[in-house]
Amino acid sequence: MTKREFKLVGMTVMLMSIPLVLLAHRSHLLADLPSSAYDWNTRTVSQTKTGERRAFFQSPTATLDELECHASTLRPGESAHAPHQHPEEEMTIVKEGTVEVLVNGELKRVGPGSVVFQAANQLHSIKNVGTTPAVYHAIKWRSAKTAPTSR
Repeated sequence: MTKREFKLVGMTVMLMSIPLVLLAHRSHLLADLPSSAYDWNTRTVSQTKTGERRAFFQSPTATLDELECHASTLRPGESAHAPHQHPEEEMTIVKEGTVEVLVNGELKRVGPGSVVFQAANQLHSIKNVGTTPAVYHAIKWRSAKTAPTSR
């Protein structure tokens, strides 16, 4: 093997190792979410244009590529966002107030204790239709079966 061929093989091996190094680095930075308890009163509150948001976690778990949970507060008459869809499934649990959700092309009105499941790639939305702030928890997850996002 010539000196030039030896260098070429070495460079090829180094280049092919880059994805493995990046994957190892990513998994080190994003360790699986351990069992945890999150106190509502200690979460940082971020103001939004429609109310406020409390983030709980957004991380891989032992069985999911990513699990995300946050709580949103919507002022009366406000919508969290225009109807949209995404490849992740999502569950919403209403804590306070009355909201109107778009589910399977229909608007449904639900209140405290209600649970809404939004299947992957289905158009959905949520709006506070009450006279007091509406608070809900949103839980979204990605798995090996989740289609790639178009972001």
